[in-house]
Amino acid sequence: MTTEQVVPIGSADDIVIAREAGRDLAGQLGFSLTDLTMIATAISEVSRNMTSYAGKGELRLHVESRNRRSVLVVEAVDQGPGIEQLEHALEDGYSTSGGLGLGLPGARRLMDEFEIRSVNGTGTTVVMRKWAPPRV
Repeated sequence: MTTEQVVPIGSADDIVIAREAGRDLAGQLGFSLTDLTMIATAISEVSRNMTSYAGKGELRLHVESRNRRSVLVVEAVDQGPGIEQLEHALEDGYSTSGGLGLGLPGARRLMDEFEIRSVNGTGTTVVMRKWAPPRV
């Protein structure tokens, strides 16, 4: 199984590559088709935020093991301007770009765990995790 994969994000084409990489790794872990779609959507949302607000960044994919279960980890990292009003950015409908404001809140709902760190002028890191189904 892939240990860690890093996908540079700078364009819409890169978002497609990141989605596919996430789906492939999640597929190896035995996620359902529904879960694969949710994971790919969450990856799209955080990757799109990178291109829209930071211009570029990278998406890191790897697997952790916790309590003898696998966890898919998706980490989106950029060195952009950061998110000034982080608490608002996590609310449905809040957008500084005129969009629907569903990106970060939507990604948070689609994954099992969601963490975000953002420092003005330094960048943003989003870490999302999805627990793989138990192996029988």
